[in-house]
Amino acid sequence: MYRPRIIPVLLLQNNGLVKSIQFKQHKYIGDPINAVRIYNELAADEVIFLDINATKKGRCIDVQLVKDIGEEANMPFGVGGGISSLEQIERLIHAGAEKVVICSEAIRRPEFIREASEAFGSSTIAVCLDFGKTFFGGIKLFSHGGSKSHAQNIYEFSLQMEAFGAGELIIQSIDDDGTMSGYNREISVGIAKQVSIPVTVLGGAGSMEDIRQLNEHHMFNGYAAGSIFVFQGKHRGVLINYPNQSVKSGSTEKL
Repeated sequence: MYRPRIIPVLLLQNNGLVKSIQFKQHKYIGDPINAVRIYNELAADEVIFLDINATKKGRCIDVQLVKDIGEEANMPFGVGGGISSLEQIERLIHAGAEKVVICSEAIRRPEFIREASEAFGSSTIAVCLDFGKTFFGGIKLFSHGGSKSHAQNIYEFSLQMEAFGAGELIIQSIDDDGTMSGYNREISVGIAKQVSIPVTVLGGAGSMEDIRQLNEHHMFNGYAAGSIFVFQGKHRGVLINYPNQSVKSGSTEKL
């Protein structure tokens, strides 16, 4: 039976975990290694770690931290943040990461995705498209943690990344990040319809129902989220969690 991957996305800041709202208002939520242990017990499909300061500071996600995660994790995991060279990718894979997530460098130098996919295989290379609305209601791609906008058309860029060998696209809505108000259906579906590679949607999930509603036509390979996996209740108390099999397969139970 078809079931997409359900993927917690954990943000790293100074090697600690934080959660954001629209890429701002970062709240400390705990230790990444402890979170990995919890997700091991909860049998998560996959986990993604993104260092949100790496690109701005001109560095790559900490390889030693990735190694520590790899030594603890029982599930596949991906990492991103400041990745801009084949040497960095090689070190991260050797440290235990199954795949790398590239955003800013893909926009700055699209041919890097071709180089990376040829060197390590498409399944190792995921491209994250951070997008947001402009003042006039248009859509722009962003890099550097949402601080720099770019003129590339998001649909054309998605096709280019597929042509250059990306094995997966992660479509992330900056405006919906952390709001728990639901995914951006229009942009996500629009991209999923035009590419043949796996697409994971990220940004805005507030419940498993948001995932079910978007999963009606089986267009997405993965559904990623942060808030619903780290917060509990209306006061957003920190509690690392993950849906059990009955919830993921369509039960009416809520997180």
